[in-house]
Amino acid sequence: MRMGMRLLLGYFLIVAVAGWFVFSIFVQEVKPGVRRAMEGTLIDTATLLAELGKEDLLSGNAQEGRLAKAFTDLHYQPINASISGINKVRNEYHVYMTDAQGKVVFDSAGQAVGKDYSRWNDVWLTLRGKYGARSTLSDPDDADSTVMYVAAPVINNGKIIGVLSVGKANNTMTPVIKRSERRILWAGGALLGIALLIGGVMVWWINHSIGKLVRYADSVTLEQPVPLPDLGSSELRKLATALESMRVKLEGKKYIEHYVHALTHELKSPLAAIRGAAEILQENPAPEVAARFTGNILTQNARMQALVEKLLLQAKVESRLEVPLTAVSVNALFVALRETRGIQIARKGIELQCNETDLLVTGETELLEEALGNLLDNAIDFTPAGGVISLTAHAQDAQVFIRVTDSGSGIPDYALDRLFERFYSLARENGHKSSGLGLAFVREVARLHRGSIRLINLSPTGAEATLTLHRHFT
Repeated sequence: MRMGMRLLLGYFLIVAVAGWFVFSIFVQEVKPGVRRAMEGTLIDTATLLAELGKEDLLSGNAQEGRLAKAFTDLHYQPINASISGINKVRNEYHVYMTDAQGKVVFDSAGQAVGKDYSRWNDVWLTLRGKYGARSTLSDPDDADSTVMYVAAPVINNGKIIGVLSVGKANNTMTPVIKRSERRILWAGGALLGIALLIGGVMVWWINHSIGKLVRYADSVTLEQPVPLPDLGSSELRKLATALESMRVKLEGKKYIEHYVHALTHELKSPLAAIRGAAEILQENPAPEVAARFTGNILTQNARMQALVEKLLLQAKVESRLEVPLTAVSVNALFVALRETRGIQIARKGIELQCNETDLLVTGETELLEEALGNLLDNAIDFTPAGGVISLTAHAQDAQVFIRVTDSGSGIPDYALDRLFERFYSLARENGHKSSGLGLAFVREVARLHRGSIRLINLSPTGAEATLTLHRHFT
C-alpha cells in the first residue's frame, strides 16, 4: 500500500473513531437531556397547579372545583401549534390530586378518583416532605409507554394537606428526540465527509510533493537533472536542498575525474601542435616559415585558454544550487547578442532577425546572456552563408519561451539524445569541433532558473532551440 493511502487511512480512522466517540455521547445524551428538561417543566407546572388546587382540596369537592373546570374546558379548546416543525394539537398532561392520606380526589382523566395512591413514589415521598417522582408503564406490554409523574405538595398554613401530581408520556417527546438525533447524525456525517476531503487534499499534496522529489531523484539517476522542485513547504524544501547538495557532493569525485580526463584529451591536440611548431622553430627556419609556426603556437594557445575558461565557467555553474534572481529584459538580451555576435554574423553573410518585445523574465542577466550566446553561436556555426537566424520570444501564462531558430542542416538523429552531454560536439562545416560544453552550460543555466531547454529539428531544414523561463510580472 502506498504511503499516501496509509496516511489517508490512518487519518480517516482517527477522525472516524473520534467522531464516533463524540457523536455517540451526543446521541446517548439527547434522550436523557430532553427528559431532564421535561421533568423540570413538570416540577414548575405541578408547583403552580398545587397552589391553584389548594382551594379545591379544602372545599372537599375537588372533582367539581376550578381545576376540574379548567381541564374540562381545555379538552374542548383545540390546540394548533407548530414547534420547529413538530405539530401539537392536544393537551398531553395527566393531573391528579390526593388528600393527606394519598386518596385521589381529582383526576383530569376522570378514572382514578377514590383510589389509594399513597404507595406510589410521587405521592408517598411528597407527603413526607421529599421530592416525589415516578415513571410508570401505561401499557405493561409496551416498554415505550412510560409516563413520568412529578408531584408537588399542597400546603395550607405550613402543613401538607395533599399532593398534586402532573404526568406526561415520554413518547410525546419522541419526535423531538428523533429529530435531534437525526440532526446530530447528519452533522456528524457531514463533518466526517469534510474531514475526509481535507485529509484527501492533504495526502494528495504530500504525494504530489514527494512525487516531485522522486522525479528529481530519477532525473539525477539518469544524469538528466531537472530544476530543483519548488515544494511550497519549508521542511520539504530543506529535504530537496539536502538531496541537491548530496547529489553535488556524490558527483564531485566522478565529476573531477571526468573533467581531468576530458581536459587531458582536449589538450593533446593543441599541445602536439605547439610542440611540433616549437621543434621546427628550433631549426631556425626561414622568417616566413617561422612566422607561420609562431602563429600556429598563438592560435593553439588561444584555443587552450578558451577551453580552460569554459571548463571553469561550467564548473562554477554546476556547483551552484541557486542564483540571485531579478527582472531581466528579454529585449536587452537580444540587443546584447546582436552587438557581441555582429562581426561573426556579418562575416558569414547571415541575416539575424530579432523581434521587439517588452517581456521580462526572472533570472540572472550574465548567465542568461551567456546561455543564449551559446545557442546563437551554435546556430551561426551550422547556418550556411546567406542563411537566416531568428531570435523570438513569446509568453504563455507565467512562462516565457525564447527561441533561437536557424536555417541550417539540422541535427543528425543519432546526436539528438547526446547534445547536452559534456564534451560531446558535432563537426562544423570547416571540420572543426567545439569544446562540447556550450549546451551543457545552457542546461545548467536552465536548471538554476527552474526552466528548461529543448532542441528540435525543423521541417524541411534547420533547428530550433527553446529556452523556457519564468515570466516576471511588474
